[in-house]
Amino acid sequence: MSDATMEPTELRTADGLPLKKALAKSQARAKRRAFLLVAPLFLFVLITFVVPIGQMLFQSVYNDSFSKNAPALGQWFAEHPLEAPIDESAFAALATDLKEMKANRTQGEAGTRINYDVPGTRSLFTSTARKADKLEPPYKEAILDINKGWEDPNLWRAMRSASHPYTIDFYLAALDMTRDQDNNIVSVDKTRSIYGTLFTRTALLSLIITVLCMLLAFPIAHLLASLPLAKSNLLMIFVLLPFWTSLLVRTTSWMVLLQQQGVLNDIMVWLGIVSDNGRLEMMYNKTGTIVAMTHILLPFMVLPLYSVMRTIPPSYVRAARSLGATSWTAFRRIYLPQTLPGIGAGALLVFILSVGYYITPALVGGADGQLISNMIAFHMQKSLNWSLAAALASLLLGGVLVLYWLYDRLVGIDNMKLG
Repeated sequence: MSDATMEPTELRTADGLPLKKALAKSQARAKRRAFLLVAPLFLFVLITFVVPIGQMLFQSVYNDSFSKNAPALGQWFAEHPLEAPIDESAFAALATDLKEMKANRTQGEAGTRINYDVPGTRSLFTSTARKADKLEPPYKEAILDINKGWEDPNLWRAMRSASHPYTIDFYLAALDMTRDQDNNIVSVDKTRSIYGTLFTRTALLSLIITVLCMLLAFPIAHLLASLPLAKSNLLMIFVLLPFWTSLLVRTTSWMVLLQQQGVLNDIMVWLGIVSDNGRLEMMYNKTGTIVAMTHILLPFMVLPLYSVMRTIPPSYVRAARSLGATSWTAFRRIYLPQTLPGIGAGALLVFILSVGYYITPALVGGADGQLISNMIAFHMQKSLNWSLAAALASLLLGGVLVLYWLYDRLVGIDNMKLG
């Protein structure tokens, strides 16, 4: 038999295993080791980030406060179309549910859910439920004798919508929209339109703060990147110093500086810039929010810019100037384009932090300087309308994701430099 017809000898390891099998076993062991290393981080992100966001998204479309306490009405709505008249059978179902609500003491919970759509109806539920045991046929006449508000068609439209635990009504409310008596989606009255104004104000103030941070951070980062290492490290301490100071302390410090009887106004009066009766109002308005948040978020713009600028060789600008370019031309065509990854990363970071800021606008912003985050906190802590708060937060999250997607399309996430 010739050597050409002989089968090749299978390669084996020192312990006799086929080489292919040994390599596969080694790779599987390496993958298990890598998975075990990242498993704690994965569980941490899952528990503290993914699950809360999932619960928030679910809460924004699910609310069973009314549907679970009004099963008879829910059945009546399921059996009768929208155009069906509100007859005796509907009021009989309402009477049945009111009696159960009184027995279980849930009339306030059910009324609160309808009150989100039709203000003033919580008291309607509680006052009628107190007399529910006395209700007798004909139920329509008996209930209307207690309160004529039950014949409002908009109330029945709201109860029909709330008879299903899954709803988009909270997103409609977050967009300053509602449903009319015919269940058509319409815009709310201009006097009740607040969330659109807050979203617009949040985006505008966040954009202004981002631009101001960029204008202030660029020369600071350039100076840090140009100085010798010993001096730049010393100046970097001043940039990082705010991170070592409480956010509340920094915010209250600006309150002391910006108020009408504060330090800045006193200095301007002393210098004769303004009169004592013409002190500037820089607190509890947009000015206070912009000034305080720009100071607080400035380091988040400086650090990405500095990380990019320190990698740009100074010889590039010197070569451009030696070839006849002016200082402005060399900066505009050589230096600035190389800093774009840092500009983009810093701008994205500052803008995202700005739209979700809460403490600083709440303390120095007043009514005119508060952002959408303050309204989310109000619904979470005061009105207890968690579904509306979740819908507002979900819209804010969606806006940030859209911004992130646009940045990826225009600049590229791979070009982001954070440090």
